Amino acid sequence: MTIDIADGLRGIGVCASREALLALLAHATKGRLSPAQVVEQIVLLERRERDARNLASRTKKATLGAMKSLDQFDWSFPRVIDRARYEQLLTLGFTARGENVLFRGPSGVGKSTLAQNLGQRALETGRSVCFSTVNAALADLLKQESLPAVERRMRRYTSPDVLILDELGYLPCDARSGDLLYSIVSRRHERASTIISTNLAFKEWGTVFPGAACVVALVDRFTQHCHTLDIDGDSWRQRPEHSSDLAPSGARRKKPRAGAKKKDARR
Repeated sequence: MTIDIADGLRGIGVCASREALLALLAHATKGRLSPAQVVEQIVLLERRERDARNLASRTKKATLGAMKSLDQFDWSFPRVIDRARYEQLLTLGFTARGENVLFRGPSGVGKSTLAQNLGQRALETGRSVCFSTVNAALADLLKQESLPAVERRMRRYTSPDVLILDELGYLPCDARSGDLLYSIVSRRHERASTIISTNLAFKEWGTVFPGAACVVALVDRFTQHCHTLDIDGDSWRQRPEHSSDLAPSGARRKKPRAGAKKKDARR
């Protein structure tokens, strides 16, 4: 009888698994729950299942990639980092106001890891997220073959509640790329939050997009409502004793080449 009920619930669109429904019905029978209590338990089970599926779908679309969790981040390693400000950002109040976030510092200090964890927190609280390097996002738009195609693809970067653009300044771009980035930032301005990580001061952004007339306007729009987290320190990748379990995303211990011989200690 309980098997028929479980199959019937699945047949009318209940997402919870057959096994979970059977377990719930067995518990209800053993505990002699009232009909109202049984329905309440089914509703709770279904809500949890739908929330889990929704999170999984949004996480897949976000393309955050592999990342280290915050409990693995060594806050004592950077010489300069405002942990209190970052923890305030984790409350996500800035997303409700459509404010931006900038992570700025040299390579290897954890900018990407901190940005990814902000994105993960946003996903867990029901927000939509998109993560990409700056160059990958711009290349994605540049390869579109027509203006309508560009506009359709642009929605990938303008519609999420939180857009994370990683590694601005690591590779040069052209003037058209600068125009596209300005278009993304301006369309999201005061409406949705944009997070950028970079190793450059604002005055150096023009070197990334030589010849682009929009750089001043781009910086102006992005910084009007912006929380800046400056990080200074040595790269995790240059830390002799660092553990790969504590390194920010992307930092890995180099392995010796197979067959490589140890250097003579006398040399």
